[in-house]
Amino acid sequence: MEKLPDKRTVDMRIISEWIESDSSVLDLGCGRGVLLEYLIQTKSVFGVGVDWNMEKVSSCIKRGVPAYQGDLIELMKSFPDKFFDRVVCSRTVQELNNPAQVLLEALRLADSVTVGFVNYGYWKNRFHHLVSGSHIINEVNLYEWYEGPPTHPISISEFEWFCNRHHIEVTRRVYLRGDWETPCEYLPNLLCGYALFELTQ
Repeated sequence: MEKLPDKRTVDMRIISEWIESDSSVLDLGCGRGVLLEYLIQTKSVFGVGVDWNMEKVSSCIKRGVPAYQGDLIELMKSFPDKFFDRVVCSRTVQELNNPAQVLLEALRLADSVTVGFVNYGYWKNRFHHLVSGSHIINEVNLYEWYEGPPTHPISISEFEWFCNRHHIEVTRRVYLRGDWETPCEYLPNLLCGYALFELTQ
């Protein structure tokens, strides 16, 4: 397996700690299958990925990771309730056309759902917007506005409000600072760069 960037390694280590060995995992927006490959190798999971990008799905298959190309919602609807032990939505939720529908469908499909996203409420973003009124490129916002994928920026407080509104229980959460490694132990909506949540319903 290829050597992983530090940020991705931290992300995957936390997700791996939350997943039981030999469990079944559906990875939404699986990309090139790096996370699933890691989970298959370290936790012996039965992993399946889904992504809209055919090139990325082909990369999954080359890695030996089962993956489907197509619409996330349509694929999930084809499975019965609680078919998987866990659904993972890592760095994907902000790029979904209908994130609420996807998350609620994921909770139907699995006992636990893991969601990871960059925190748009991060203090550097706020300060830059206040001072310059423009988009910033940093450890949280990686692209210029015209370069990145379509996105719905999300903050920690907005996500927690969504969970409360839909009666979703947050069973675990991890807040990391802008380096994606140092724990953020206070004021997460302001100081956290990346957040991971474990959800049940």
